[in-house]
Amino acid sequence: MKTTHRYTALIAAAAATVLIAACGEKLDDSTVGQQIDNSSATVQSAATEMKNDAQVAANDMQAAGSKAADSVAESATDMAITTKVNAALAADDQLSALKIDVDTEAGNVALTGTAPDEASRARATTLAAAVDGVVTVDNRLTVEKSS
Repeated sequence: MKTTHRYTALIAAAAATVLIAACGEKLDDSTVGQQIDNSSATVQSAATEMKNDAQVAANDMQAAGSKAADSVAESATDMAITTKVNAALAADDQLSALKIDVDTEAGNVALTGTAPDEASRARATTLAAAVDGVVTVDNRLTVEKSS
């Protein structure tokens, strides 16, 4: 809270106290000076509380901004991992012609779609796991049934 605003609030509280005393309405047995002192203390306490609340709000905003930046960075990393896994699968002779969906979240890769055989399914897991940044691979590929 700016000093100017504090003084304005103190003056307003003092003026209100003086007006009440001047009207002859006694709030209690305290003197006008004591009432002004009490009003000043109340205003000062409120100002301190507002300052603390503003600091807490600023800290919360900073934490939220940091969390958002981390989330954006993680999303960019996940997109890069997905691209690299797709490239590795496309470079494989058996897997390149297949539609395999790759989803990445926090470095955890999920593969969905079909594989021509069990060996190709296992190779897809190996290729995905070899990509830098991959934490785990959840291979949900199903083996195509022969006709």
